[in-house]
Amino acid sequence: MPDTTTPVFDAVLARRSYSKVTSETPSTAEVERLLEAAATMPDHAGLAPWRVIELRGAARERLGAALAAAAEAAGADAGAAASQRTKPLRAELLLAVVASYRESPKAERWEQDAAAAGVAHVLTLLLDDAGWGAMWRTGPYTRTSEVAAVHGLTANEALLGWIYVGGRPDGIRRERHATVDLAERHIVLGE
Repeated sequence: MPDTTTPVFDAVLARRSYSKVTSETPSTAEVERLLEAAATMPDHAGLAPWRVIELRGAARERLGAALAAAAEAAGADAGAAASQRTKPLRAELLLAVVASYRESPKAERWEQDAAAAGVAHVLTLLLDDAGWGAMWRTGPYTRTSEVAAVHGLTANEALLGWIYVGGRPDGIRRERHATVDLAERHIVLGE
């Protein structure tokens, strides 16, 4: 029987998303330290098919303008478009996770998406374990040309979303994990 009392096991069970965070943020050096660990995620062919872009200060406002423009281009009414403008202001630090596709005879595009998503997931776990509040967010305009331009994405890249990061506010209840019925999701095939 595997040991289920390890610090890693406990950290995975304890991780929660924080939909609201304070203005305190980790430094770029702290983010880089966490990315060093997140970069050890499984990565078929060792392509490192991902990038993480820090958005702070006015970069968040430019992202909000791009989200509003994308909403308008999609036919959203003025109120809905305006609400997009403020979404990136919910945290002082957004970490944009980008799948950065590489040509490879071994690793298909979906595998590269999985590697980039793995980095994002482990990064949220590491942030939580380091005492930061974090939440991975996406939305209907994540993969629009307006939003891609703000991040400087190339034709071989796709935005997977943003990890909103900040301090953990006092008195705020953390989001709870949904209960999973393993009988529906864990299948054992035998002889």
